[in-house]
Amino acid sequence: MASAPASPVRVRFCPSPTGNPHVGLVRTALFNWAFAKHHGGTLVFRIEDTDAARDSEESYEQLLDAMRWLGFDWDEGPEVGGPHAPYRQSQRMDLYRDVAQKLLDGGYAYHCYCSQEELDTRREAARAAGKPSGYDGHCRELSPQQVAEYQAQGRAPIVRFRMPDETITFTDLVRGELTFTPENVPDYGIVRANGAPLYTLVNPVDDALMEITHVLRGEDLLSSTPRQIALYKALKDLGIAKQTPEFGHLPYVMGEGNKKLSKRDPQSSLNLYRERGFLPEGLLNYLSLLGWSLSADQDIFTIDEMVAAFDVKDVNPNPARFDLKKCEAINGDHIRMLDVKDFTERCAPWLKAPFAPWAPEDFDEAKWQAIAPHAQTRLKVLSEITDNVDFLFLPEPVFDEASWTKAMKEGSDALLRTAREKLEAADWNSAESLKEAVLAAGEAHGLKLGKAQAPVRVAVTGRTVGLPLFESLEILGQETTLARIDAALAKLTA
Repeated sequence: MASAPASPVRVRFCPSPTGNPHVGLVRTALFNWAFAKHHGGTLVFRIEDTDAARDSEESYEQLLDAMRWLGFDWDEGPEVGGPHAPYRQSQRMDLYRDVAQKLLDGGYAYHCYCSQEELDTRREAARAAGKPSGYDGHCRELSPQQVAEYQAQGRAPIVRFRMPDETITFTDLVRGELTFTPENVPDYGIVRANGAPLYTLVNPVDDALMEITHVLRGEDLLSSTPRQIALYKALKDLGIAKQTPEFGHLPYVMGEGNKKLSKRDPQSSLNLYRERGFLPEGLLNYLSLLGWSLSADQDIFTIDEMVAAFDVKDVNPNPARFDLKKCEAINGDHIRMLDVKDFTERCAPWLKAPFAPWAPEDFDEAKWQAIAPHAQTRLKVLSEITDNVDFLFLPEPVFDEASWTKAMKEGSDALLRTAREKLEAADWNSAESLKEAVLAAGEAHGLKLGKAQAPVRVAVTGRTVGLPLFESLEILGQETTLARIDAALAKLTA
């Protein structure tokens, strides 16, 4: 078992409110939340909304709704507050400007007047010479005369952070010891020419002021870590930061074609999984497996079991591929773990408009309560309930023509007549009696139960596959069942 961190754990989840939340983002939130819970620490939920062109209030509300749906209770942040409020970066601009000025005054940053064209020209020349193509420090030591000349030309400078001329080594919680040499980490911009602070400044400044102890984030941000470590040192020198957090970079989530799963991939949208009826606990169970596991032989576990066992040092640094079929299978296992009452309540949205094809007055609560335990054993996602039980509430079954053709072979009319006769005489308070009736009908025509029940199932439910047939017939009732067999016979002989 890993030893507990020396100081109280404070982690943060800091998404940008752009577009719909995606599963890669959820995986990052999950690992941060589980890490905080495991260590009895604090989860800070922070909104990085400094990009006015892309951020939206709608996306912000979706983020909060997603966190609530997933069960991620945050200790500090929007709607909760905390000692480091506000927790939306758009409300912290004065703070960033103050820090930027302190970095300039302390010599940790400088004004850079290079135009984009000049930067591109020098980068191309460096590449041609086989040298690193990052910023070359052109404006690091400008004379007052050079500054005056640039200002006379009307150039508006950006602010660059002055990287130290030294190798930076740190121990990544997921990847072990990593080293970055100075030539590979050049000076970088922290404030735009229009005065707007960049992510490279606001993210570590907020982490410093909010006393974040551990930063668990995506692998795509690994290259920015040495820059942030250098910035943290400057912030500590200035009395702004108390410590440098530990970093852990989580593996990529891969989609189709082993490409990184992006927001543009249809299967990445969290809303898709909510609409299809994934359980939060099922989805989170699967997402936790994208880089971590409870044990080598256990894929199914509760969120509480994950929290109890979670150690970020056990995260596998290799990319993890998102497998929708496995995700569905795990969700199905979690559906079966629910008690029946909870299951029936969670199915409620799919039993009414706009999902249900039946009229509200045709829904029969008693039939639903009777069929629910049988349905629970078959579903992978909750939205499947609608098609599985529609035969109970529609005036007549919706025939899948492919199923009809498959089931209604030559001789099916004779079989259905015999089945009807046997079913009419059966005990309709016993699913076993109904099974024996169809079995006897099959035997009369030289068919085993599997072959004999197929035409009956399609006649009554409209489909070749579905919930346990004889329990379904018992719940549907004798009168409706026999009427549907009569209708199927009429269709067969028309």
